[in-house]
This record gives sequence, C-alpha cells and structure tokens, in this order.
Amino acid sequence: MISFITFKELIDNELNKLTFPSKPSNLYDPIKYILSLEAKRMRSIALLLSHNSFNENYENALPAALAIELFHNFTLIHDDIMDKAKLRRGAKTVHEKWDNNIAILSGDTMLVQSYSLLSDLELNIQAKVYKVFSDTATQVCEGQQLDMDFEQIQDLEISEYIEMIQKKTSVLLAASFQIGALIANASIEDSSLMYQFGLNIGIAFQLQDDMLDLYGEQSKFGKKTGGDIISNKKTYLYLKSLFLANSQQEQKLIELFSKPTINEDKKIQEVKNIFDEVGVLDHIKNQINHYHNKAQKNLEDLSITNKNYLIDFAKLLLKREF
Repeated sequence: MISFITFKELIDNELNKLTFPSKPSNLYDPIKYILSLEAKRMRSIALLLSHNSFNENYENALPAALAIELFHNFTLIHDDIMDKAKLRRGAKTVHEKWDNNIAILSGDTMLVQSYSLLSDLELNIQAKVYKVFSDTATQVCEGQQLDMDFEQIQDLEISEYIEMIQKKTSVLLAASFQIGALIANASIEDSSLMYQFGLNIGIAFQLQDDMLDLYGEQSKFGKKTGGDIISNKKTYLYLKSLFLANSQQEQKLIELFSKPTINEDKKIQEVKNIFDEVGVLDHIKNQINHYHNKAQKNLEDLSITNKNYLIDFAKLLLKREF
C-alpha cells in the first residue's frame, strides 16, 4: 500500500506536468497560481487511496485524481469571490490578486479541463465516472446556492445546515472515494460503502472547518480567523448557540448577524464571547465525533481486509496532519 505522502507527491508532480497556453495570460496564470499553492490534495489522495485498496495499479486512476483536483480548485476560486475572502491557503485569493471577472473565467476553464481529463480514462469505465462526477458537480452548486440562501433565512434548522454542507463539501470527497473504487472495478456494494465513508468523514471535516474558522490558528488554517462571522455565515456554531442561548444572547447574536460588518475584530470577539458562554465548542466536537464514528462503521462493512490506511486517512484528515 502506498503512503499518503507518496500519493501527495505524485499528485503534485502530475499537476506540475499539466501544460497551459501562454496566452491569454490573465486566463491561465490564475490557474497556475492556485495549483501552485501548498495544498493537502485530500480529495485526489482519497481517490487514489480508494483505488489502491482494490487495485494497486494506480496509474489508471491518475486522470480522475487530477480532474477532481482541478474541479475542487475551480470551486474554491468561485467560492472565494462569493465569500469575499481575501486569503486562501495563506496567500491572496485569485480575485484579490487579479479581479472577479478574471477569477470567474479562470475557474470556468478549470471546470472544462476537469472533464477533459476524465476522457483519458478507459472507455469501459468512463460512463460510470462521468455520471458520478456530473451528479456531484450539480450537488456542489446546489450546496453553494443553499449556503448563500441561508444568509437571508433566520429560522434555519441544524438539519438543513447539515444537508447544505453535505452537498457543498462532503459529496466531492464521497465521489472521490467512489470513483477510485469504480475505476478499480470494485463491487457495487463496496463502491457505495466508499461513497458513504467519504460522505460521513466529509461532514465531520466541514464541521471541524467551521470550528477552526474561529477557534483555529490563522497561520495553520490558512484563512482569516472569524471569516464566517464576518460573512454572516450561519454555521453549526451559530445555529447551535441560538438553541443554547438565553433570550438576551439570542437577540444579540441575531442582531450581529443581520447587519453589515463595520468593525470586524469587535464583531468576531462579541460573537465568540457568546459562543463561549453557551459552551457550543463541546457540542460541535461531539458532532464531529458522531460523523467520524459513522464513517468508521462504513469501513467495517467493506469487503477488503486491509483497512488501516483508510482508518488512518480519516484520523489524519480530522487532525489536519498531512
């Protein structure tokens, strides 16, 4: 079995081999830029890891792994525009370094190229992979739209939020595991279990992402601390805090999230104070463990004997240690 580090180095090398036209430079330079930023490559690693669990000839899965990586980075470029984010992986976002219009076009080009890469797969598997990939792309867009819609909804349920992050974040990780298994000619049952494993670990990962947005270190996390608060995003932290809050805390939270941010640092601190007062951090940690345990159960039902790499992947993913 190949290690995560080896897979990451392999993917980085293959991405470096991708060639782009020199002109127009404002279309292709942003693509080169975002792909050059240090990244964990967890989705493409997941695809190769899944494939390698059933078939050690990982070369067959490389085009799909690169396609997943291009697609994911396309979504990041567009998400950052919509979120007005200034940092991505500790560096300027594409729209900050260039502008919104350039970022949109560069992202669109990456989407097209991700489909082009899938055409390099063996013909007998292309249709199945295209189906999973296309369905996933649609769900990611649905998730992003729900995320934006939720900014205008006050009485949002936590279950609705989980559905949104499942579509926006988890389905791409789930699809990565499923596509890797499909290319390796795994059974329908195992391919489905790989998908469910990725779905559950993806939800746990996004909940942790919500937590780290406020409680993580900016230098390690690569994004501005409190970015979700500045953007008035109703994450699990916010929704659960509303449920736990007294009437005064609830009113203050709603007020803070219903008007434009003037003093960012003051707003972040006021929201964090309420989060700390209601003890929401323990609740989100419990939810992360809940979905991690569900993912572990999916692995138990897989027909393969060596599951250690998948178990370790889930653990390291949540610890952000690779």
